[in-house]
Amino acid sequence: MTKVLVALDQGTTSSRAVVFDTQGRMLAAHGVEFPQHFPKPGWVEHEPHDILNSQIEALRQAVSISGVNVRDIEAIGITNQRETTLLWDRETGECVHNAIVWQCRRTAPYVERLIRGGKADVIRKKTGLVPDAYFSGTKLAWLLDELNLRERAEKGELCFGTVDSYLAWQLVSGRPHVTDATNASRTMLFNLETQDWDDELLAMLDIPRACLPQVVDSSQVIGMLDPSILGRPIPVAALAGDQHASLFGQACLNQGMVKNTYGTGCFMLMNTGDRLVQSSHGLLTTMAWRIGGKPCYALEGSVFMAGATIQWLRDELKMISTSAETERLAKSVKDAGGVYLVPAFTGLGAPWWDMYSRGTLVGLTRGTGRAHIVRAALEAIAYQSADLMDAMTQDCGFVPTRLQVDGGASANGFLMQFQADVMNVPVVRPRVMETTALGAALLAGLAVGVYASAEDTARVWQKDLSFEPEMDEESRRALMHGWRRAVGRALDWIEH
Repeated sequence: MTKVLVALDQGTTSSRAVVFDTQGRMLAAHGVEFPQHFPKPGWVEHEPHDILNSQIEALRQAVSISGVNVRDIEAIGITNQRETTLLWDRETGECVHNAIVWQCRRTAPYVERLIRGGKADVIRKKTGLVPDAYFSGTKLAWLLDELNLRERAEKGELCFGTVDSYLAWQLVSGRPHVTDATNASRTMLFNLETQDWDDELLAMLDIPRACLPQVVDSSQVIGMLDPSILGRPIPVAALAGDQHASLFGQACLNQGMVKNTYGTGCFMLMNTGDRLVQSSHGLLTTMAWRIGGKPCYALEGSVFMAGATIQWLRDELKMISTSAETERLAKSVKDAGGVYLVPAFTGLGAPWWDMYSRGTLVGLTRGTGRAHIVRAALEAIAYQSADLMDAMTQDCGFVPTRLQVDGGASANGFLMQFQADVMNVPVVRPRVMETTALGAALLAGLAVGVYASAEDTARVWQKDLSFEPEMDEESRRALMHGWRRAVGRALDWIEH
């Protein structure tokens, strides 16, 4: 019989489950969307039962569609939207409040207090993160303050967790209260060097250690799936944040290997091995994964607007009716005609970190047409990613030999070729695009002995297409120079 691995991929707008054979071939997948809640401007919440129920339904449906016998499932891996914060009663498992989603900005005043109090450098040095409402620590502090729950937390009556932790508690027999090192590294409470919660960081936000989960490896059996879900107990053997699982699923196992996920935004991670590289170019230092107690680190950079830029062309400007049209339009002109779009609609992320910048379209002439603007939008995604790659290279001295890509926009051949050209490295697209789910499945398979080593999992990865750089150095430099001039026009636009 075919032995299989299952990944639970719990995302921001939907929960998915994917069934793979041990060769990494996708046998079935099913996704279930759930509602988003916006109680106030800038606030984003999820109903915890929606997260849980959609994930269980996705799991049952994917297994049913695949036609595999439940007895042939070797292990289940969990990968998740990161930083989203839940707090629940240790006795009942009921959450005391909706999940506060990673996008939520309600805790900005907490961040301002930390910065004013001179804590930014300590946070940066210990966690690899910059103080921001994005991360889980201030979200947990807000819940404890607003609901007056600090005393209960100190008594150990409450459990804090990110989504991986919540799913592990709810789905695994015996209710383990655990999180893995990748998710812990996104809380602003975890010391990358000691690989544990940090007392000084906890004191900054007055967070009791008693409510925190145990930090486990990314590839480790944490218990057995509750038999009521699929009819039999199955090892739950991996936990990893989505971008970290994608790095593993892309077989970026060696120092200097890089992957970029082209979604709403772009997430680029570079494996730095056992080197904990502190960025001086606006990147985050984070866990890649932890296996066998051994930490592997990464540098991470985020582009806020990638696929979202294409949605803007479609929904606001009405220049296209589908994102697929962009490739044909971009290729219909020989270049962007000197046009640059800087999609700083919500400010610029790494390496610029300017919340006061705004979207800018420059270089327009009387001959500028729709195709030039569409092409400039695609090129902007590649330029922003090239900036991240450049920052990573400067931070750690590795010059990557290729870029592994995944995510929706990586299907765009024009964008991938242009990316290869402006970075001057081959861009490689895998056969299985579900790299986040694949990474979780491989980490689970590794924990139960389906694979002998992390290197053994890399054999599963298969190339679909490679885009080789074709642009000459002079053209590349001229384009990047123009891009940086355009960014200069967008920076610090809002008066403050």
